[in-house]
Amino acid sequence: MKPSILQLNPILVPAINEKLDALYTMHRLFEQEDKDAYIREHGASIRGVITGGHTGISNALIERLPALQVIAVNGVGTDAVDLEFARSRGLPVTGTFGALTEDVADLAIGLILTVLREICPGNDFVKTGKWVKNPSPSAIPLSRRFSGKRVGIVGLGKVGRAIAQRAAAFDCPIAYTDVRPMDDIGYRFVPDLLSLARESDILVLAAAADKARGIVNAAVLDALGKDGYLINIARGKLVVESDLVEALSRGAIAGAGLDVFVDEPNVPPELFDMDRVVLQAHRASATMESRTAMGEMVLASLAQGLAGQRPEGSLTT
Repeated sequence: MKPSILQLNPILVPAINEKLDALYTMHRLFEQEDKDAYIREHGASIRGVITGGHTGISNALIERLPALQVIAVNGVGTDAVDLEFARSRGLPVTGTFGALTEDVADLAIGLILTVLREICPGNDFVKTGKWVKNPSPSAIPLSRRFSGKRVGIVGLGKVGRAIAQRAAAFDCPIAYTDVRPMDDIGYRFVPDLLSLARESDILVLAAAADKARGIVNAAVLDALGKDGYLINIARGKLVVESDLVEALSRGAIAGAGLDVFVDEPNVPPELFDMDRVVLQAHRASATMESRTAMGEMVLASLAQGLAGQRPEGSLTT
C-alpha cells in the first residue's frame, strides 16, 4: 500500500506530479471544497505533507495528522511553519534550498534593469503606437544607468551572494548587511540597514525573513533617497507597504521592483499606475529548471523522511 501524502499547494511540473502519483497516494487538499471534512476523512493516514513557503502548515493541522513523519516545503521560506513546534514532535521540516538561487538572482537583476532603464514604459511606447505619433527622441524621458551604481544587499545568503556576483559584473560596488560579517567574501559589511540604505543607489532585499518584519520603513526609504531604488525578491513582509507607497508617491525614492507583497495576491493598487515601479506575481523561481529541481528535492525529502532517515537539509531534526 502506497504511503498517503497531503499536498497543500499545486506543483506545476507534470513530470514531478507523475512521480508523486506513482510513488504515493496523493491527497491534494488545494483541490477540495470542504477541506475540514477532507482532513477528518483522511488525516489519520497522512504520513507526509508537501506545502509551499508562503502557505506553510498550521500547528492545528499538524495535530490532526497523527501519522505525520515529514513536512517538505517546496520553497526556501519556512516562516509559515512553526519550526519549534515541529522540532518538539521530532518532525523534519525541509526546504528546497539552493535549487532556486540562480533564477531568483537573475530576476533581481532583471528587475533592476527593467526599472532603471524603464523597459516597461518603453515597451508600451512602441506597442501602443506612440513612437510613430511622437518620433522625437525627447518624447520619452531618459532612463538611468545600472552599471556602476552602488548596490546594497540585505541578507548575504546564497541568493544575496548570487545577486552580488551578477551586480559586480556591471562594475557595481557591493555592500551588504546581515546578522554578522561574512569572512569568506570581499564585499563591504555595513552593520545596520539605515546606513546601508544611505550608502546605496539600489537596495536589494534578499534576506530569509523568517523572523524579520517591516524592517524597510519610511526612515530607511528616506535614507535611500530620491535617486534610490528598492528591489524585493525576498518576502513582502520585510517592507511597510504603506510607507513604500507614500515614498514613491512623493518622490522620496526613484522607483521599485517588487516580486513579493505582504498580502499576496493583493497588491496596493496605488502601485499600478507608477511608471518606475515594476511588479511581478511572486515568480522569481518560476522557471521549469528551478521548479523541476525543487520538485526533485521534495521527492527526496519525502523518501528519506518516510524511511525514518533525517532528510538532507532538515531544519528541525
